[in-house]
Amino acid sequence: MVGELFTPLHLGSGAVLANRIAKAAMEENMAGAGQLPDEQLIGLYRRWAAGGTGLLITGNVMVHAEALTGPGGIVLDEVAPLQPFVDWAKAGKSAGGAIWMQINHPGRQVASDMPGVVWGPSDRGVDLGRHSGRFGRPTAMTPQQIDATVRRFAVTAARAEQAGFDGVEIHAAHGYLLSQFLSPLVNTRTDAWGGPLENRARMLLDTVRAVRDAVAPSFAVAVKINSADFQRGGFDIDDARQVIEWLAPLGIDLVELSGGSYESPAMTGRAADTRTQAREAYFLELAKDLVATSPVPLMLTGGITRRATAEQVLADGVAVVGMGTALAVTPDLPNRWVNGREADRQMRPVTWKDKPLASAASMAQVRRQLRRIARGAEPKPGTHPAVALIAEQRQQRRALRRYRAWLPERRKAVVGNRPR
Repeated sequence: MVGELFTPLHLGSGAVLANRIAKAAMEENMAGAGQLPDEQLIGLYRRWAAGGTGLLITGNVMVHAEALTGPGGIVLDEVAPLQPFVDWAKAGKSAGGAIWMQINHPGRQVASDMPGVVWGPSDRGVDLGRHSGRFGRPTAMTPQQIDATVRRFAVTAARAEQAGFDGVEIHAAHGYLLSQFLSPLVNTRTDAWGGPLENRARMLLDTVRAVRDAVAPSFAVAVKINSADFQRGGFDIDDARQVIEWLAPLGIDLVELSGGSYESPAMTGRAADTRTQAREAYFLELAKDLVATSPVPLMLTGGITRRATAEQVLADGVAVVGMGTALAVTPDLPNRWVNGREADRQMRPVTWKDKPLASAASMAQVRRQLRRIARGAEPKPGTHPAVALIAEQRQQRRALRRYRAWLPERRKAVVGNRPR
């Protein structure tokens, strides 16, 4: 497959990606008023669209207004105004590529200072040692809450299609809710959603079925899963292989492979074990194993920054190369590759020994670049991680004040929208 980086990819739904390069989801946390995409976020995606990617996958959009990964999260539920999302989709497609909306529920990975709900398959909280207090203590979901959440995913997907997005990606990785149900470490239920993998995968599979039923056959549906959780006794590569087999008959176009969670942040190259020590393509060794048996095309994300690495990923059988941080630093990187050029700058490395703090600083560095690009400025990846983290904390405090003021009104709107 070497040399096929800029060839189209035809997917099962009939969707066609212009090339094999995707902007992978990054949690921008850049919602404007009303937890909606605003002109800055739309401008960011217009810039990425012009950079040459075949596919843009948005940062995770929340399906439940009372459960956000951060106070700047975007919410698309049954009462959200659609026009801002129409504008977002148009920006993402402005240069001829496709845009998919990543849809998500954080489950237990909700900050302790956030209003709303903290749910999980069980009542086991996020264990970050001395940083554990940053997250709320979850309550185990009832069957009714599980069913309602599955419906929320379907509503968000249907509304994304209405807004003009080309597809959705259901987020079941990185320790968020659907990933929590898959994990035997987090999911200690003894009912129909716990125990063997078949039960732990039930919520994900039901969500995929509900989403596929809610959208047109030509609308792309993808799933993001962990190749492994990188925690002893957690979700592993054999589990991932089985889940992919179960997903294939449900009309899935693509499965994106990543890894880790807040407890073991392998997605930033900081896993608790040694399988992501490579500086690029963190999860390639695991992906090569899964490619051999996967009945659906796979996308690989994690630390890819050079064309040679991207071509090696394709040569190993992966169908789509996903990049996040590289496009936060160099938004036109695909176009550079076409012209035989590489990125001329890299993000300043975070070498702190405290892994949760280092992971937070890494994400803050990325978001700082995204905000610069959104304002029309050039990235400045040399910013000290501590400076980025302090600035991000200020942004989060402002966003939290807005969210706390907004949520009570949203609750009233949702209740008023329910059938009587």
